[in-house]
Order: sequence, then structure tokens, then C-alpha cells
Amino acid sequence: MRYVSTRGQAPVLGFDDVLLAGLAGDGGLYVPESWPVFSAAQWREMRGLDYRGLAVRVMEPFVEGALRRDELAALVDGAYATFAHPAVTPLVQVDHRLWAMELFHGPTLAFKDVALQLLGRLFDHVLRRRGERITVVGATSGDTGSAAIEACRDRDAIDVFILHPRGRTSEVQRRQMTTVLSPNVHNIAVEGTFDDCQDMVKAMFNDAEFRGAHALSAVNSINWARIMAQIVYYAAGALALGAPDRPVAFAVPTGNFGNVFAAYVARQMGLPIERLIVGTNTNDILARFFASGTMSTAPVTPTISPSMDIQISSNFERLLFELQDRDGAAVAASLAEFRRTGRFAVTPAQLERALALFRGHRSGEEETAATIAAMYRDAGYLTDPHTAVGLHAARADDLDPAVPVVALACAHPAKFPDAVERASGVRPALPPHLADLYEREERLAVLPNDLAAVQDFVRTHTRVQARVQAGGRA
Repeated sequence: MRYVSTRGQAPVLGFDDVLLAGLAGDGGLYVPESWPVFSAAQWREMRGLDYRGLAVRVMEPFVEGALRRDELAALVDGAYATFAHPAVTPLVQVDHRLWAMELFHGPTLAFKDVALQLLGRLFDHVLRRRGERITVVGATSGDTGSAAIEACRDRDAIDVFILHPRGRTSEVQRRQMTTVLSPNVHNIAVEGTFDDCQDMVKAMFNDAEFRGAHALSAVNSINWARIMAQIVYYAAGALALGAPDRPVAFAVPTGNFGNVFAAYVARQMGLPIERLIVGTNTNDILARFFASGTMSTAPVTPTISPSMDIQISSNFERLLFELQDRDGAAVAASLAEFRRTGRFAVTPAQLERALALFRGHRSGEEETAATIAAMYRDAGYLTDPHTAVGLHAARADDLDPAVPVVALACAHPAKFPDAVERASGVRPALPPHLADLYEREERLAVLPNDLAAVQDFVRTHTRVQARVQAGGRA
């Protein structure tokens, strides 16, 4: 399997190099040269596999030439041994045609664990084989950071730096990051928004000298391996509900577009996904795009679903690449216009292609709280605010009622106890392994919204820099 950049100017790479590079050298995102496709008969054969077996089967084409099946299977087994539920991503029926797929049974109680527990092991495997080390730099609106830290903590070949917007995560989200005191973990609270953090991470990757000197690698969903691992649970949900002989839809609470893009890939691979329902909170750039064909940014508004408080959805670039017939120059031009003016538009034909699969729905603060309350009252099901955004979108959509809908339950309600309690009257408890979270010591650096300050911090604290200064191989 070979990978190309969405902007068309970076070298074509194999899986190992894409894993370690994260962002392409031309600023684009890596995607496979072509999508692997399974026949209906092959999908039927996968119905009897457990989650780990399905993960190996679905991901194997993407790592062809880089990992043997037994190597991939060992990494998958290690990743999902950390999950509390034997099904890894179980389905829970909440009404006659609506299901919740619980993605929060990993160590940090969020869907990011599904990909990042594997990503940390992939990094270790490749770096050990190459005798190299990396500096992981990532931005988080709340959940990616803790999942990345949990995946990378105490790994000798990795230093990890996670930027989060100061005061804009829940206390549980912050503490899950800042109470990890491993020497290779560095938390940076930036005086700005998630979009500011994400922009700084991209700027560090686009600084070729800085990137090379410190061997930067990415854990955000700009890293293709994140998307690859997320394809699996869409396959699991679809197969459980009758695919490939029955269509299914997914409702996905969406900020950065990576999670729902993995569903798009699952459809490209041959699964009968009838519709992808994109749920946004007040920061509704994606819902507005699917309504108008215009992507236009706006100020970020803090909400009770902070992981979705995003107005620049980085992974949308991968879908844009598809809508623009994989024309890297056209993608680069659209994104240059977006950076210059804060907006760009697709053609009516391109929007029509998008709407053949996607719909977008906005859930304001009142709707989100009301959904939490209604789900608990009517189904006895307690949800976090992000899951509620997806459930609201599922019920707002005009999809054929005969098609079952799987709403992604992306976080454990105990990660957002204040919002859940206000809406439902019930305060969710943290599971035993996190019961003492509020008593643990915190460690973090507070930095201004300034790229130079963040780069100086990384230079000072990464062990890759120490080896470079000593004349060793980074």
C-alpha cells in the first residue's frame, strides 16, 4: 500500500513512513493511493470474527508491505487487551431503530483510545525496528490528549507534547492529562482556543528545520493510522446489524471530521452505509457546509461538549480531496483561500456528491441538554454531551425509518459529570481505576498563544534534541 498527499506535492510513501511523518511535507494529509475493497462475500465471512480478528482483517490492506499479519495481530491484541468490555465497542439498543455504539471502554474513557492504544504500539514497533526515536506533538480539545498520553507514556523512544486550550476542557479531561507524571510526557496549556493549538502543531510540522531536528510525529487525526484504526468499529457495527445484506447509517458527533471520515472509508471499502449524519454543537461549521456548500469559519464558542469546540476541521481536507477528484492542486488552492479569507466553496456538483452520503445537523446547548435528559428518562441510558449531539442529529434526520442508525457514544458520561448531572439529575461516577483522579498531583506548563514560546519549550524538553546536540542520530 502506498500513500499520497491531499495536496499532491509530497513524496509517495509506504505505511511506516506515513505513520512517523503524520503530516505530509507539503502540508497535506496522507491517504491511500486507492481504496481497498472487500466483496459482499468477504464481508459476510467477517461476521463471525471477534473485534480483534475483524481489526486485523480490515486493517491488513493498509499496512501491506510494512507489517506481517502476525505482527499486526500481536499489536492489535495488546491494544484491545486494555479495554474493559470484551466486545471492545459494544452496541446498545436505545429505541426501535437507534443504537449507541459505546467507544469509551478504553483506559481514558473516550473513543480516541480505540485508535491511540494501537498507534502507540505501532510507533514502538517501527521505532524499535529502525533504532530511532520521535517527538510526538499534538493538540487536543479534550480527549485526544489523554488518550495519546496514555498510549505513549513511559515509552523510551517517544517524547510527547500535548497542547490544550487553557480552561476549555472539562476538569476530568484536564486531570487525565496533567496527572500523568511520566518523564516523557509534557502537557502545555495554551492561552487560546483548540484551533490555535491545532494551528501551532501544523506550523511546527510545516517548519522543515524544526520538524527534522526534533523528529516530529503526530498523534492527531492528521495521522492516517488514526483513521485506519477507526474504520474497524464502523465495520463491526454494520456487520452486527446485517451488512452487507442490509444498509445501515451512522450518526457521528463531529468536530475535526476524522471520526466520520473513517466511516466514509468503510463505505469506500464496500459496506452498505446509507447515510453519514454529522452532528455538530454550536460550533457548526460542518453543518453549515452541508447546508450551503460553503466552508466559513467563525469564532469558537465554549460549550458543554468541549471536544467539539472547533471551527477548523482539519480532516475535512481528506473529503475535499475526494470531492475534487483527487486533484491536489485544487485542494491546495481551496485551503489557501480558506486561510486567506476564512471561507471557500465547492461547486454545486461537488456538494451534490457530498449530500449523496452526508447530512449535517446542529445541536445547541438546550437541545444537547434536553437529549441527555430524554435519553435517561425514556431509555434509562445516560450519555455524555458529545454523544447527545450525535443522538440529536440521528433523530433530526429524515432518513428512511427502515434503516437502522448507529450513534457513536464517544465518551463516558463521567468525563463531563457537571453537564450530565445538570441535564439528567444523575451524577455519573468515574470507574475504579480513575476514582482518585481529583486527588492526584498535576503537572503542566502554561504558555502564551505564541508559536515561538511553544517551540522553545519543545526544544528544551525533548530528548531528541539532546541527541542531536551530542551529534547522535535523531
